[in-house]
Amino acid sequence: MTDTLTAPPSIPAPAAIPGKRHILLVFAGLMVTMLLASLDQTIFSTALPTIVGELNGVDHMLWVTTAYILASTIMLPVYGKLGDLIGRKGLFIGAISIFILGSIVGGLAPDMTWLVIGRAVQGLGGGGLMILSQAIIADVVPARDRGKYMGIMGGVFALSSVAGPLLGGWFTEGIGWRWAFWMNIPLGALAIVTAIFFLRLPKVENTRPKLDVAGMGLLAIASTALVLTTTWGGTTYAWDSLLIISLIIATLVAAVAFVMVERRAVEPIMPLHLFKDGNFNLTTIAGLITGIAMFGALAYLPTYLQMVTGANATEAGFLMIPMMAALLISSIGSGWLVSKFGRYKWMPIAGTIIVGFALVLLSTMTPTLAIWVLCSYLAIMGIGLGLSMQILILIVQNSFPNSEVGTATASNNYFRQIGASLGAAVVGSLFAARLTELLTERMPAGASGAGAANSFTPAMVRDLPEAARQVVISGYNDALTPVFLYMVPLIIVAVILLCFVTEKPLATTIERDILPETRETDGATYVRLEASTAADGVEEKPAASARPLAPRT
Repeated sequence: MTDTLTAPPSIPAPAAIPGKRHILLVFAGLMVTMLLASLDQTIFSTALPTIVGELNGVDHMLWVTTAYILASTIMLPVYGKLGDLIGRKGLFIGAISIFILGSIVGGLAPDMTWLVIGRAVQGLGGGGLMILSQAIIADVVPARDRGKYMGIMGGVFALSSVAGPLLGGWFTEGIGWRWAFWMNIPLGALAIVTAIFFLRLPKVENTRPKLDVAGMGLLAIASTALVLTTTWGGTTYAWDSLLIISLIIATLVAAVAFVMVERRAVEPIMPLHLFKDGNFNLTTIAGLITGIAMFGALAYLPTYLQMVTGANATEAGFLMIPMMAALLISSIGSGWLVSKFGRYKWMPIAGTIIVGFALVLLSTMTPTLAIWVLCSYLAIMGIGLGLSMQILILIVQNSFPNSEVGTATASNNYFRQIGASLGAAVVGSLFAARLTELLTERMPAGASGAGAANSFTPAMVRDLPEAARQVVISGYNDALTPVFLYMVPLIIVAVILLCFVTEKPLATTIERDILPETRETDGATYVRLEASTAADGVEEKPAASARPLAPRT
């Protein structure tokens, strides 16, 4: 006969949730690491011209950004799965250490090759900083209270989108661009100290996990081929070139092989059963579409602002503040509402509708549009993104047990990152092709720079004769604004999908098995310990309840 084991009252539950003060200390450390990771995606945008000039590496300029994005995208699912298998604290500290190492390599780089290597190493750690921060919150805060923390996390990305280019320009014009690397060292060290002393997570006894090496390799190949396709296609190489076609084929072959491997893997890096959950599928597709719209717009709006309004790089960054401020406010506000009332389904639906409305407004922009009106359009976009982005992640986390929250969160973020890459590539390709066509048609005969769309800079445009300058301004406007309208049907699809999301009650407790799954092999029944927390942040005590688990076979 199988006995049901019960935990005596004197034994504290391993899933005990820390008090509010302790959570805030942990959360502060997580915010520092997320800010580091997100800043590094944007901080070099304004510094690149100076960097390539000093290091004589204009041919490798694209890789300064691509190396980081590619490495971090590949590592997202790896960190997510490993965190579920072996625990997140040590992995988190390791990811920060790798990030610091990459910063040192980049800061000391004597040439572009070493700079790109440093950025790639940073990406290997940066992928962990983002995904582990989101998963660690799920380890210490129940889903019902997690919304307000996830909202602030969304605000960090909004802050970095504005602060990154501004910091990059300030470093470049002042103490030097290498400080974009050096600043990561003290901040990273602070994050490590915070993690060591304040981050108390449940221990995982699975010390010898069976790693899905084949799955990791195939996913890396598929991700690399896809990112390179979207980065090079239509810009560096034509879409019908042999290299781009080969990359597309490699992406498809690696993706098919990845699915076949995952079906047989003992511990798949991206378990296929995730895709049996309706909420996961719906929110992942919607997140991918949101990524396409968001990054497709963000990638080229600063260029539009410089070319059409005559703003310099710093001014263009300031003009993006309304969008980021609105995103910050709506992200934090939506998180607070979720924690207060526990209802969330309407938020991503409303947010996605607002994003679609903002895209329609952006498609009506003209060169004579008042700046304040343009900024209001951007603010509307920010409100929509803030209502939807982090809530989609919360829905995913609430759909799976804590033992899989890292894997599920990483998989969702992975596809959103892919959407971001696709969005920037598709928008860029359509924009560049249309711009070249319009400038060739409209530029006055004999005008300087006729047909040379790739050579225009904001400074050059300002120095053109008035007739030619107006042609360039109208060309940029007429080439980019229709692209925003092209994305609206995708947004409509996302709204329809989100209407089918099942609004499951948000968990108010964090439940874990005392013993990891890999040790439940003797057919016995084990107790499940629950730890609950009060929404008001008062120091709480763990509550243990005997809840028999079905024997595993």
